[in-house]
This record gives sequence, structure tokens and C-alpha cells, in this order.
Amino acid sequence: MADLLPLFLNLTGRSVLLVGGGPVAAAKLNQLLAAGARVRLVSPAIREEIVDLAQDPIRQITIAQRPFEPADLDGVWLVVAAATPEVNRQVAEVAETQRVFVNAVDDPANASAFLSGVVRRDGVTLAISTSGQAPALAALLREGLDLLLPGDLASWIEQARAERVVWRRDGVPMEERKPKLLRALNALYGAAADGLVEPCGPPAPAIDRGPRVPWLSGPEDSWL
Repeated sequence: MADLLPLFLNLTGRSVLLVGGGPVAAAKLNQLLAAGARVRLVSPAIREEIVDLAQDPIRQITIAQRPFEPADLDGVWLVVAAATPEVNRQVAEVAETQRVFVNAVDDPANASAFLSGVVRRDGVTLAISTSGQAPALAALLREGLDLLLPGDLASWIEQARAERVVWRRDGVPMEERKPKLLRALNALYGAAADGLVEPCGPPAPAIDRGPRVPWLSGPEDSWL
């Protein structure tokens, strides 16, 4: 398999087909709803918790308690197949003819899209994929990366936004922005006193955050 293209999808208000009604499908349903998708769920057997969710008028869920049919793919942007390998294969074959991507849960042979281990915090999203080959490893890496993120990540986002406003106003070239952001973030930890230039955006409040983050102290040419 060639390298996958990492991609974040905006599913808000868009139709997604979920094939399956078991515990795995229930977990995927929650993920899709969190992304704002309008979910069509098709399965001969459906867990009670899914039926309960569908009864909530706020949720955008349509249920068809029957086997998958090719027409179920009409008008959808994405398919999540969480059924048996045989059903997943049928879904994948039909989806291929309609140019619709399929995430076949724990079934990479029938998948053209792969969900990932995700870390979401303070407006930052990190996604880890093993191309469907080792999902448990993706989960472990997700936990490790989550621990590495700074506890005050929200202040990084705030500073980066402020810097970007100034860069766009002043026409700062893209290749100069990462070193500038490095210096601005280090300044949040008192690094300005070490001889680094002041950030170009509004000065950050004087808050004692302890020592600098080590991997923010590399030479600027590491960004080039």
C-alpha cells in the first residue's frame, strides 16, 4: 500500500452511512455524531443503546433495520462498515463503483479510508494512523502524545493566533513564521530573558510557567 494522505474531514450536516448495529458500530456512531454528521444506520440487528440515541430529536440518526442494500449509498459522503467481513466486502465493492470512501472497522482489506487514534485538546487535533494494521499501537501512541502536550496548550493557541494576525498584516513570508513562533512561545516561559527576540504580537501576561519546553529550544534552522 502507498503512503496514506492524512486528511481531516468536515462532516457537519453531511450524510454518512454506518453499516452495522453492534458495539463497534455504537462506538463509531458516537464519533460520527461528535463530528456533526447526519448518520444513516443500516443493520438487521441493532443494539438498544443505538435505538435510544436515535430517539433523541437532537441527534441526526436514521435507522433501517434490515440488511445493507446498494441504494443505501446514494448521496452519502462516507461509509463506515462495522459489520461482518462478508458484508463489509459487499459495501466496499458497491462504494468503489460510486467513488465513496469506506472505513471498514478492523478490516483493512475492505477499507479505502482509515480512522485514527485522535488527541483533541484546546483546539489542537493530533491523529495517528498505522494504515489499519496495528490499531492498538495507534491507541498507545495517542496516549503517549497526549501526555507530551503542555498543560497550558490553550495559551500556545492564543499566542499563535495573535502572531498570525501580525504576520498577515506585515506580510511576513511563510518560511519566517515558524522561527518567529518558536521565539514567541519560548517567551511565554521567560525565554526572552535569555536573549531571544520579543514576540511580534501583543506581550503575554507575566505568568510563571516554569522552565521552557525542551523541544521548543532548538536552533531556528531546524524549521527550514
